[in-house]
Amino acid sequence: MSSAPEQLRKILAEPGLVVMPAVWDGLTAKLTWEAGFKTAFLSGSCVAASRLGGPDLDLVSFGEMMDSFNMVRGAAPDLLVLADGDHGHGNAMNVQRTVAAYGRAGAAAVLIEDKITPRALTAAGKPCLPREEARMKIRAAVQAAKASGILVMARTDCRPTAGIDEAVARIEMFTEEGADILFMDSPADDAEIKRGIAAAKGRPSFVVLSPGAPRATPSQPEAEKLGFKIATYPTGMLSPAVAGMKSGLAALKAGEAESKAALPPAELRTTLGYPAYDAAAKPFIAKA
Repeated sequence: MSSAPEQLRKILAEPGLVVMPAVWDGLTAKLTWEAGFKTAFLSGSCVAASRLGGPDLDLVSFGEMMDSFNMVRGAAPDLLVLADGDHGHGNAMNVQRTVAAYGRAGAAAVLIEDKITPRALTAAGKPCLPREEARMKIRAAVQAAKASGILVMARTDCRPTAGIDEAVARIEMFTEEGADILFMDSPADDAEIKRGIAAAKGRPSFVVLSPGAPRATPSQPEAEKLGFKIATYPTGMLSPAVAGMKSGLAALKAGEAESKAALPPAELRTTLGYPAYDAAAKPFIAKA
């Protein structure tokens, strides 16, 4: 059977927009696979929310992200996962270790971005590395990816702080360095989107389409028409999950047994795999 990176390359070569739900643990990965999705994005913001109960502000470690990846991989081994490698968790040598580790672990692709770490003590903006330092981090990632074949997605966060010209220049630079997938975060409008996609010179472009952020957020058909190849929704499962948990807690506080949105008990047990467990365990039951 072909490797995860090879399978993802084949999917990206097919026509149409590839939607990657954002996952963060075994349950979200299992549900994503069972819903018919072949690919998923291991989102740093979702991992931060689930592990820390907090925001995505560079507080999650490499070890925690890798642990979350292993949870995802264990629950849905055939799901092709784009792992959030963030800023590589350090300098160019840290980037190489991060990329190599995800490659060995079976990720199909890994994201590496150009923001400064540690970030300034504010939730506003993402100051980025000088251009040539950012180049070296992507160069290091591409070199490290050769051992496993894992795809490298290069992301620039510099649009809000350094402007669209610099953001486009970085996409061009990352393309020259051999990045497989390109991601220019926070374009302001369709014109900026088209510039970023053109700078990728035919390589797949990635976009975040969750609503609520100060950026252009096209619909799926619009995103495909503009030229995006991959779309993800970091709040797609996370926000409804939080709403469901709040609803469940409110029901308990009101003296009820469960929220009106709760699954029927039998459906929940089936979703969690109790019948599947019994079927798998049956051949190993010792006979009296």
